[in-house]
Amino acid sequence: MREFGQLEGAVMDVLWATDKPVLVREVRDRLSYGRPLAYTTVMTVLTILHGKGALLREKHGRAWRYWPAEQREDHDARLMAEILRSGGDRRVTLRRFVDRMAEEDRTAIRNAVDCHPAGSPVAVGSLSRAG
Repeated sequence: MREFGQLEGAVMDVLWATDKPVLVREVRDRLSYGRPLAYTTVMTVLTILHGKGALLREKHGRAWRYWPAEQREDHDARLMAEILRSGGDRRVTLRRFVDRMAEEDRTAIRNAVDCHPAGSPVAVGSLSRAG
């Protein structure tokens, strides 16, 4: 399941890497996509992402300033939860997911589960790679 296309993902990477709302031209200037993109192309992608609910925006003069609706980690966790609820046997899905993980990621999950009582939220960053 991919929520974003390649260009949308590149735009989201720019927005997740910044700590303040940005203008279309700022996104275009920071974008790493492999080829130059027209201002209007970036503006269209930002408008589409806003329509999908991935971005928030506010008017700044005649332009819009954009920022992510959720942090990258929250976005990734939401997608993972949606996939898990999407059907099939959850235990089999989780087992196959864990089987594909690197050992350090399995350790990070074990530590996160062990440190948080059932039902309590896991703090952002507690699932970072084990060291």
